[in-house]
Amino acid sequence: MKGYIYITGTGADPALLGNLNDPLFDKVPTLGACMSNLREFLDPGDFIFVVSGKVPTEQQYIIGGMRVKEKLDALTAYGRFPENRLRIGSDGLLKGNIIVDEYGNKHPLDRHTDESFQRRIKNFIVGESPVSLQTKKEVELGRQRTLLKLSDMFDRPGNRAIDIMGRQRKLDDVQVAGLLDWLKNVKTDAKR
Repeated sequence: MKGYIYITGTGADPALLGNLNDPLFDKVPTLGACMSNLREFLDPGDFIFVVSGKVPTEQQYIIGGMRVKEKLDALTAYGRFPENRLRIGSDGLLKGNIIVDEYGNKHPLDRHTDESFQRRIKNFIVGESPVSLQTKKEVELGRQRTLLKLSDMFDRPGNRAIDIMGRQRKLDDVQVAGLLDWLKNVKTDAKR
């Protein structure tokens, strides 16, 4: 078992701005368009975790993670997960993480380059066993504890997530288990 943790795009903070559309920690968690370089190396049973993007007024936090159940191509995902198709939500924000239309072509709302499209439609991750920080209290505790957790996990101090782990980092089985426990503990502590 292996895992990866990565920092999502600058400004992506689901608790503050509601603007994270990939990964999705819904009933069936998915990672569909972002981090094609990591998705390629993930196998069923592996784990993927995400840290919120940099927002000037807030501390980044570990949003959550999931175990990889299977990998699909984007057109197959389009048929299986219609709720994950790209669209503009009622709040005016981009929703969904399936970047193809019904024919497998690049969706008009996909803002990435045409050159990266073929690479990005491979290895759509369908997850299981998601753990994510969602309530106000969970996120608050996550913001307070994330840098310490990352520093302990990678034996590297820092004032920003990127200084501790870079943009992405591979995890061994001990780090994966520790991160899952940490997320569960934050959720438990938030209920007290």
